[in-house]
Amino acid sequence: MNLNQQHKLFVVTGATSGFGLATAQALLAEGALVIAVARGQEKLQALAAQYPDQVETLSGDITLETTIAQLLTQIAERPIAGLFVNAGGPPAKTFQQTQLADWDAAYTQILRWKVALTQALLPNFQAQQYGRIVYIESSSVKQPIPNLVLSTSLRLAVVGFVKTLSQDLLSQGITLNIIAPGYHRTPALDRLFVQNAQQNNSTVPAEIEKFESTLKIGKLGNPDNLGSLAAWLLSEKSAYISGQTISVDGGVIQFTMG
Repeated sequence: MNLNQQHKLFVVTGATSGFGLATAQALLAEGALVIAVARGQEKLQALAAQYPDQVETLSGDITLETTIAQLLTQIAERPIAGLFVNAGGPPAKTFQQTQLADWDAAYTQILRWKVALTQALLPNFQAQQYGRIVYIESSSVKQPIPNLVLSTSLRLAVVGFVKTLSQDLLSQGITLNIIAPGYHRTPALDRLFVQNAQQNNSTVPAEIEKFESTLKIGKLGNPDNLGSLAAWLLSEKSAYISGQTISVDGGVIQFTMG
């Protein structure tokens, strides 16, 4: 599909693995230009070497205000067509295992930096009266997942702010949407498998097999498929979709009445 993304500039955070890498590659396949943001310099350089005329890199922790400031400097006066907001989350814990310090950290890891990044780049979109922002959260915002109380709680706060802001921007050609992935083959899922293995006196492969057995589709998701959806949501073709939380979870969460 031609998404008309040639030579348009996008910012992709967490761009060297998992959903960030899959989305960056989907955009690059469409001829887009990407500012790839991640902490690992070596992986960033590998991505830039693979797409030398399309990828710029920024090595840093996007949850820090200093990195956001560096990103603004790098963008300068150039218009950006879209932003893919993606980073890891807090450790897997039950509520009883958490301390108040864990909740403070989760606020910083999940919510605060996304608000700061959105505030920083919103004037760029408003100047154009166009923009696409896609946030990666979790299917747990629709149906809680055991041991992810920190992640679920703060990601629900992201849903609240994104949905509210999307209403304010409807007339400005700017859309904001959330992708809520379920179980995919990404490094980020390892922390949940490790936690469950420790809790159940099991092994990580056994926990993966157990997870896959609960999915009617029979397997974990492929990040590349989610990346293609993100690339579409970041395109002009998604103009009539905003403020939505879209589950990509192999059918685990189903609509029920009552």
